[in-house]
Amino acid sequence: MKKETNIKSKIRGAYITSLISISFVLLLLGIVGLLIINAQILSKYVKENLCFSLIIKNEVKEPDIKQYQKTLDTYSFIKSTEYITKEEAAAQLQEELGENFLETLGYNPLSPTINVYLNAEYANPDSIQMLETFFLTDTNMVSEVSYQQNLVSLINDNVRKISLILLLFSAALFVISFALLNNTIRLMIYSKRFIINTMKLV
Repeated sequence: MKKETNIKSKIRGAYITSLISISFVLLLLGIVGLLIINAQILSKYVKENLCFSLIIKNEVKEPDIKQYQKTLDTYSFIKSTEYITKEEAAAQLQEELGENFLETLGYNPLSPTINVYLNAEYANPDSIQMLETFFLTDTNMVSEVSYQQNLVSLINDNVRKISLILLLFSAALFVISFALLNNTIRLMIYSKRFIINTMKLV
């Protein structure tokens, strides 16, 4: 009788331990799921804040530049655009340098610029190279396309690595939770074996 009580106590302890372990693993899965979602949100935010600077030729008139900006805004791969005049660019650079470089040079060497922000799904190295060519050939207004190429590659590589690590970790947790659930079911069946055997005899 005492031996049977000890067995039942051990089974009950193992059962409780399994339930706690499953709950903990499921909690970890939930946390990993939230991390994956937040990583995707952060990735989208960073990609959509990458700036393409379209350097406009100095001889292009402002009304034509604004019309080109409106055309850019109609493209599905573009999230938003921002037109910066020569004067605005000079004021920004002067603020960064902390000195009036226009007085030193005697003229404004900067060009008007349209900053382009892409939708996240187009902010990958392959698409960006194609878009760079597109911006240069779509109109004769653009003299140069400037963007942080290394930063684009770095962001995409890091997002890919983090996503892979989180997915592998999730898969491992899923396997562990499945094994624990299977073990719990076995313990439940074992603890009820006498009832099951009795029901078979009826």
